[in-house]
Amino acid sequence: MLNPSLKLNEKMFDTDVEQVPIRKGFGEGFVKAADADKNVVGLCADLTESTQMLKFKEKFPERFIEIGVAEQNLAAVASGMAAMGKIPFMTSYAMFSPGRNWEQIRTTVCYNNRPVKIVGSHAGISVGPDGGTHQAIEDLAITRVIPRMVVISPCDALEAKKATMAAALTDSPTYLRLAREKTPIMTTEDTPFEIGKAQMMFDSRLRQGYGGQSKKDADKLDIAIIATGALLHKALKVAKELDAQGKKVAVLNLSTIKPLDDHAVTKLAHDAGAIVTVEEHQIAGGMGSAVAECLATHFAVPIEFIGVKDQFGQSGKPDELIELYEMGEKHIAAAVHKVLLRKK
Repeated sequence: MLNPSLKLNEKMFDTDVEQVPIRKGFGEGFVKAADADKNVVGLCADLTESTQMLKFKEKFPERFIEIGVAEQNLAAVASGMAAMGKIPFMTSYAMFSPGRNWEQIRTTVCYNNRPVKIVGSHAGISVGPDGGTHQAIEDLAITRVIPRMVVISPCDALEAKKATMAAALTDSPTYLRLAREKTPIMTTEDTPFEIGKAQMMFDSRLRQGYGGQSKKDADKLDIAIIATGALLHKALKVAKELDAQGKKVAVLNLSTIKPLDDHAVTKLAHDAGAIVTVEEHQIAGGMGSAVAECLATHFAVPIEFIGVKDQFGQSGKPDELIELYEMGEKHIAAAVHKVLLRKK
């Protein structure tokens, strides 16, 4: 069942659940962050409306800089402003920032430890018709490898708003990964958010209780799913179905990829003995890789990975591409059954 302590959206499984683009949450959170601190500034690479920085530009024109189609300069200018005490948020499509300007982010931002916030919009293959050249499915890998970088992948618009406001309060270089398409609202305004903390969104044990089992046995799960970003909703739907079939399943929302919540991941592996990771990103180097690195050190268990399998994206409708690249609900369910066989 859904974790009541997180005050989640109880209508998330309804067919008419509200859907909002994750990037819209960034736009709202950015204005709130700017209201709270006059040092918050915005820079954009000629995509102000698409990246949802328009409301900030309209309210704080004196704190906005249009860099133009010059992503390397975008990072360099943001780093310079951070050196002078500003809190810069720089936006573009994720394919171009951090994709095109990775070296400038590495050297001028992270090497110098500047609190620049890199906001990569339109991430993942669900960009759809824009095609493979614009579908950033390597961005988690190239950001989490940089020292000092914080990497956040919000699951919905409300979490994106909270993540944006939280990022503005830190002294760390931070990457915010945002999807373009409308995504079901899974959280609420009252759902807590903290950078570096994973959240148990679904846990069959909350409903079943201990019954006649020993506490040791009751604490155990059959399977655990760790998801990040918009695909969390599909993972939760699969978990709900498995729960209805009598399986004890839990779903962890790993919205912060770095720093990883090692304790939550390791405890979940102890409780379940098998893990499925779900992300709209290349399997290599992504969230699943971070989880595998953690468990290889602390508590190794069988893992199956849902993500893009060493391919480029292509043009198509978002939902069709999710299915084509085997990241849909039936693929998550198949991965669960496969890893359960390995667990035995």
